[in-house]
Amino acid sequence: MSVVVLTGTGTGVGKTVVAAAVAALALDVRQRVAVLKPAQTGVGPDDPGDLAEIERLAGPITARELARFPDPLAPATAARRAGTAPVHPSQAAAAAVELNRTHDLVIVEGAGGLLVRFDDDGGTVADVAWALGVPVLIVAEAGLGTLNATALTAEALQRRGITCAGVVIGAWPAEPDLAARCNLEDLPVAANAQLLGALPAGASALSRPEFLATARRSLAPSLGGEFDAKGFAAQQLSAAG
Repeated sequence: MSVVVLTGTGTGVGKTVVAAAVAALALDVRQRVAVLKPAQTGVGPDDPGDLAEIERLAGPITARELARFPDPLAPATAARRAGTAPVHPSQAAAAAVELNRTHDLVIVEGAGGLLVRFDDDGGTVADVAWALGVPVLIVAEAGLGTLNATALTAEALQRRGITCAGVVIGAWPAEPDLAARCNLEDLPVAANAQLLGALPAGASALSRPEFLATARRSLAPSLGGEFDAKGFAAQQLSAAG
């Protein structure tokens, strides 16, 4: 399957902008892209949400969400407070399989970090990736603390037998401090995976053409120049053995 799951080392690290960058690169070479958000939190019924932001930046994707909740909490907690049914990982996996039948790439963007609960049975983003048998791309922030969070995420993936597709820094500062500069060297070690690039802070404010150009500069070289969704997913699955 040409499916990649995106997770973060925490909340607000830039998962949505990285999802948009990967989608933009795939669309640029005429591939059909779907982005799935199993659960969005902190959005009301009429709020556009992350999927609208991805489409604004990347272009015409197929956008699908399974649930949204008004409170900015973990999906399981937000669902409980809203008095509605949570999303089970099996639902998310089934939706990704369905989308994969008609798309060259499906990006599944999780909520928060890898082990944030979707439901009260303990289902997480990791369970979605495991059910699908697909790799996970880690989005990290630059600065102090990111190495520990990245290493813990990577170890959780390894325990479940899930391949790490690599690490992307979601918001590279205009004036990086010493800790951020050292991240370029140390993040691949923490994740035991390739650092695929770093998107500049403020990239979400760019126009669509500017954003595509930024994605090309930031990510395309490490993904082999022209981004090939099926080739990328196949490469990660092959590495997983």
